[in-house]
Amino acid sequence: MLEDIKARYRYSLLLMRELVITEFKLRYQGSVLGYLWSLLKPLFLFSILYFVFVHFLRIGSDIPDWPLAMLLGIVLWNFFGEITGGGLGSVVARGDVIRKINFPKYVIVVASSISAFINLLLNLVIIAIFMIITGVDLHWGALLAPLYILELFIFAIGLAFMFAALFVRLRDINHIWEIISQALFYGSAVIYPIAMVAEQSAFLAKLLLLNPIAQSIQDVRHSLINEVNPTLYTMTGSVVIASIPIVLSLLTFFIGAYYFKKKAPYFAENV
Repeated sequence: MLEDIKARYRYSLLLMRELVITEFKLRYQGSVLGYLWSLLKPLFLFSILYFVFVHFLRIGSDIPDWPLAMLLGIVLWNFFGEITGGGLGSVVARGDVIRKINFPKYVIVVASSISAFINLLLNLVIIAIFMIITGVDLHWGALLAPLYILELFIFAIGLAFMFAALFVRLRDINHIWEIISQALFYGSAVIYPIAMVAEQSAFLAKLLLLNPIAQSIQDVRHSLINEVNPTLYTMTGSVVIASIPIVLSLLTFFIGAYYFKKKAPYFAENV
């Protein structure tokens, strides 16, 4: 059975590998710093936000290791943004290949997401270095962090599948998503602690954490950085409520994958 699976997906895996390599080469082609930009961009953004929100506005000053938690949030948001933004235009960008070669179209979106995942791993190395420097103590809950990142990945790639298929026929989806993603950035507790929201309105804080992005980021902060970062479960004490973002992530993935599969046979006619 294993050999049959390998034989069935061998071509797709080979094509996916070539697409990932090509995307990395094109992304940093002609760049002096090359792959270092995948590390420098979140660090530059973190530096700006740190001085504005933490140093001057003193947001999160009462929360242990908040600057590191904020950097982690930025890294995870960039991961989500790379998957959705890159996936959105991935099919149209490969239009010349789609018209000439018959192959599983999902490979294009998955290859784009793998590229984002590689960038995430590089950035997590930086996070790990900062954790060592600042003396953050790891506990057993850190083992759950990959599961929360996987949840974010599933949600993001589900949206990427949906957007990629929509973008083939509706190019306005790019501008619509830019507006929505801006709102999601500020509504996902990326650059401010959810505890600050909870002080003003516990209901609003819980409502924000129903968003799979906010919930994933907050749970990773809770498990990796410091347990003082509240999660949807610690705020509600309900497994059912805490499971809502997970269910939304899975639904988004299955709906996005189904819609992509349904529209894939017509991509060559429209790209």
